[in-house]
Amino acid sequence: MHGTQFHSRQKNMPLDIVIMAAGKGTRMKSARPKVLHHIGGRPMLAHVLATCATLEARSIVVITGHGAEAVESAMRERFPQLPLRFVRQEPQLGTGHAVQQAAPVLPDDGTTLILNGDVPLIRAETARGLAAACGGRQLALLAIALDDPTGYGRIVRSGDTGGHVLAIVEHKDATPQQRAIREVYTGMMAAPTQALKRWLAGLRNDNAQKEYYLTDVVAAACNEGVQVVATHAAEETEVLGINSPAQLADLERRLQKAQAAALMEAGVRLADPARFDLRGELVCGNDVDIDVNCVFEGRVELGEGVYIGPNCVIRNARIAPLTQVQAYTHIEGESPDRPVLVGRDARIGPFARLRPGASLGDEVHIGNFVEVKNSTLADGAKANHLAYLGDATVGARVNYGAGSITANYDGANKHRTTIGADVHVGSNSVLVAPVSIGDGATIGGGSTITKDVAPGALAVARGKQVAIEGWARPKKAPR
Repeated sequence: MHGTQFHSRQKNMPLDIVIMAAGKGTRMKSARPKVLHHIGGRPMLAHVLATCATLEARSIVVITGHGAEAVESAMRERFPQLPLRFVRQEPQLGTGHAVQQAAPVLPDDGTTLILNGDVPLIRAETARGLAAACGGRQLALLAIALDDPTGYGRIVRSGDTGGHVLAIVEHKDATPQQRAIREVYTGMMAAPTQALKRWLAGLRNDNAQKEYYLTDVVAAACNEGVQVVATHAAEETEVLGINSPAQLADLERRLQKAQAAALMEAGVRLADPARFDLRGELVCGNDVDIDVNCVFEGRVELGEGVYIGPNCVIRNARIAPLTQVQAYTHIEGESPDRPVLVGRDARIGPFARLRPGASLGDEVHIGNFVEVKNSTLADGAKANHLAYLGDATVGARVNYGAGSITANYDGANKHRTTIGADVHVGSNSVLVAPVSIGDGATIGGGSTITKDVAPGALAVARGKQVAIEGWARPKKAPR
């Protein structure tokens, strides 16, 4: 009875998370704090915090140091809903010293889960399992067996593999026999907070690096008779840390490969999964085809039967079924909440650009070297060549000629152009906003329109053609 009550109480202990993010990242050779370098379109620390957001933690304590103000500001802005606290580690005297800075703000009645800000792909299931393995009474380590364990702390057990965990020996302090051990510590652990504080207080720096190692709490726990257990991560990718541009690039490719595999499993057809980049969220209907070298950022939704041609960059967009986006098109919505909208069975590109505020109806055609910004185009409107539509409202079935633009900026303020349904705008025209073109009107090619045009009218505004007979082109003077 007492044991059952004890187990239940431990199981329900509050969870507090500590994330170590103070390191400079010297090998990155960058002025940017290491944990703010991007992987999959967002800072590596943001990946860790996004995972933490699913763990129902009472508090999340981030240990900062190098570039602390930039790190703290970026994370507060990105995660205003999380119970974040920041503590500083200055100077940086090792991993144990880092967690010592967090200890004073950790309540004694919980479990502390320690994660690393430069290990971005840790899965929520793994982190949750690590905390559960602690159970409020054991020291739980996250381990993995590596073919090449160089640089990692080795897990030393009693007897053969499978014996009790006795210690973690850092690579630089390990003997040749210990370096042969393939089971390594990943840098993440979970411990009863009250005991963790006691073990941290006893850390010493009598080692090759003259640092306070967090791994030394293993020996402290063993000395107290506290059981030390090791749970294993499901795969290497989720526990790999980033210390150099090469490691960042390697993990980026691993992430992209996994994301591509998940999309193809869901039915998306990728021409070449090795040439695909997802730096946000991509939601696809059935029968979506994506050609090579495409980049998706923010939140992108592709409806059933959408085709994305090669070398496109699409950010924050919602594209309705059966639309074709041809090669080299750039679509850039303002945010996930304010995406570019493209209607059903539209044709975009090649070499088109849809900027923030673009909203296109069904069967709209936007052709090569056409730019649309803060404008709506109703069903069936077409701008097929070399055109600009800025701050415009375009009616259904409008034909917007090659080389035509809306002159929407007067040097101080933006103004709107309204084009009614079934309007034909001739090539190389300038519509000087604010101006309104009525339904069914026609604008003669080469016109500069500065006044409203009535429905059904023809408007022509250009200089009279003059032909000079016998005119001779100037010639260079002889030297």
